[in-house]
Amino acid sequence: MPKDKVFELIKREQVKMVDLRFVDLTGRWQHFTVPVTELTEETFSAGSGFDGSSIKGFKPIEESDMLLMPDPTTAFVDPFFAEKTLCLICDVYEPGTKVAPFIFDPRSIARRAEEYLHKSGLADTAYFGPEAEFFIFDTLRYHQGAQEGYYHIDADEGEWNTGDAESNLAYKIRHKEGYFPVPPHDTQQDIRSEMVSHMIACGLSVEKHHHEVATAGQAEIDLRYAPLLKMADAIMLYKYLVKSTARKHGKVATFMPKPIFGDNGSGMHTHVSLWKDGKPLFAGDRYAGLSEMALHFAAGLLHHAPSILAFAAPTTNSYKRLVPGYEAPVNLVYSKRNRSAAIRIPAYSEAPAAKRLEFRPPDPSCNPYLTFSAMVLAGLDGIAKRLDPGKPLDENTYHLPAEQAAKIKSVPGSLVESLAALERDHEFLTAGGVFPKDFISQWIALKREDITEVGLRPHPYEFALYHDC
Repeated sequence: MPKDKVFELIKREQVKMVDLRFVDLTGRWQHFTVPVTELTEETFSAGSGFDGSSIKGFKPIEESDMLLMPDPTTAFVDPFFAEKTLCLICDVYEPGTKVAPFIFDPRSIARRAEEYLHKSGLADTAYFGPEAEFFIFDTLRYHQGAQEGYYHIDADEGEWNTGDAESNLAYKIRHKEGYFPVPPHDTQQDIRSEMVSHMIACGLSVEKHHHEVATAGQAEIDLRYAPLLKMADAIMLYKYLVKSTARKHGKVATFMPKPIFGDNGSGMHTHVSLWKDGKPLFAGDRYAGLSEMALHFAAGLLHHAPSILAFAAPTTNSYKRLVPGYEAPVNLVYSKRNRSAAIRIPAYSEAPAAKRLEFRPPDPSCNPYLTFSAMVLAGLDGIAKRLDPGKPLDENTYHLPAEQAAKIKSVPGSLVESLAALERDHEFLTAGGVFPKDFISQWIALKREDITEVGLRPHPYEFALYHDC
């Protein structure tokens, strides 16, 4: 909405506080709050100052002063704060005589990706439709010390609670059998509906919600597709509303990719298509009703997938999800209707506007601004170089003969491998200055810190394997 509409909203809703939010490198929202009297017309052009050195990966202490520039189009009223609070998503800027966007700001990277797409002349809009899955647990405990390390998850509907003696009314969801059961198996209909109501009130367009495959409260709420930057903003708001609604009900929601051993993890299957002048560009007369452009775009995604996953599956835990047997898209092939392929071409409709690619390896631990931008740049590189995606594979890729399976490339097996791939293959990301090279170096360094910290600590299962060696 325009700035004047923001002030109208403030007056109509009797807003008392204004919350300024921005996204850090890892994809977490940060914020501070000002009294409503501090938000003026000038705030939208002059910004509001904060300490960038306190945000991991942003600035050293000697260059710590930074600015937040509120984006008036992102305004929404927070449904959880006691004082009526208006929230604004902000861009991060460098201060000084010539105020300029901070090149490491993930939102700035997404803006540059959209600008690069438009300047290419190939398309003017990249639409995204991510499906971010999550778990709603009754409790989630964890601890790491010098002499102990553990985690403990519990959920009333978890299969492991079939024998619980406390108020047990049965109807527990079995492993891998959580897709679409009605109550009393599905215990979280009402909480998901409340999440959807909050999303709609905050301006998101929701298509549906349902229980997902895993036991213990795995869920999915689908948003209607939107352009790159708008959808990245939407995913940030989506995650906030999911977590806060769960908290309100005394539960905990997590977007961690693989919290439960032996059951499906949480992915963020991401639908993408290119449009120009209001017309879809991925519809055509090639395989599965796709255009030649769509197939080249798919080839770009497959070719650069190991590098993309450094952003799209950015945690050590991500690769515990990306293993065969749990509907995980580990094979770098494309296919219509086939959920065992890294790229699925949905076949629900033959309408040109419905033609799209579903890139299945991403998970919801990612920073959506970086993931969507990397996907667009990989696809555009595929189009520019007329890359060939090879032949489609319309078979269950998990049940192929060993000789055939050995010929198929797969996603990296660890974050170590994805970061190594990003080091080798990142020129496509720097096209048009979308991803600065320094940002890529900074990202690799930050993620390698995670790998080191995890690697230093004993794993609980190591005691089962080796305590008696």
